[in-house]
Amino acid sequence: MRQPLEEEKVTISRAATSLTYPARFMLVAAMNPCPCGYYSDPNNECTCTIPQIQRYRSKISGPLMDRIDIHAEVPAVKYRDLASRDSGEPSREIKRRVDQARNVQIDRFRGMKVYCNAQMTNRHIKKYCQIDETSQKLLEVAIDKFGLSARAYTRILKVARTIADLEGQENIRPAHLSEAIQYRTLDRNLIS
Repeated sequence: MRQPLEEEKVTISRAATSLTYPARFMLVAAMNPCPCGYYSDPNNECTCTIPQIQRYRSKISGPLMDRIDIHAEVPAVKYRDLASRDSGEPSREIKRRVDQARNVQIDRFRGMKVYCNAQMTNRHIKKYCQIDETSQKLLEVAIDKFGLSARAYTRILKVARTIADLEGQENIRPAHLSEAIQYRTLDRNLIS
């Protein structure tokens, strides 16, 4: 899985031949936070030990996890939220924002073989993901505190760039960076 994610192609080798196919895809995956499913749930007690949780999470390799841009914890939905008549932000508004952000990215990368922020190379990141001193300090603290890898660092910058695009902001601000860091929950060490 790691190789197709990185190289955007998959090679199938058999005794007589080897074939390579394009494999640009978006990986969406889900897993419980622990074997019992209740780690960090405020309404249910987790029955797992820290070693059990670490063993469970280690089934997905660190290098594969590093290549996943966003890790989001999805807590159980409370009844009052399920029964609420408040529908939240309309889908058409969300679509409008996403379309605007996509148009910004299309314009940004016009004439390049890059079509969205996720495809940026290190050269693009240096040009389009510049951050101010406050943001640099925030990112430094996060990397030191959570032991984030160099790959996680670039993923955070790409996600922060996208968050800024969704808000119609030309520059990445500390709030965008902070939100992007929050999407790296599975990179963090478990606290016993």
